[in-house]
Amino acid sequence: MMDLTWKVFSMSGNIDSYLLYKEFERDSFNLDESNEELVSEEVNPPTH
Repeated sequence: MMDLTWKVFSMSGNIDSYLLYKEFERDSFNLDESNEELVSEEVNPPTH
């Protein structure tokens, strides 16, 4: 989906397409960080 929004932006210059692309990018980055935290917790469970 990111590729599509980037392609629309690059072909049209539509700022809404760019903003949507950046939103997908930010969500993807946040998802990657969340997954890394989950994997880390599975490997090293918190000790309380």
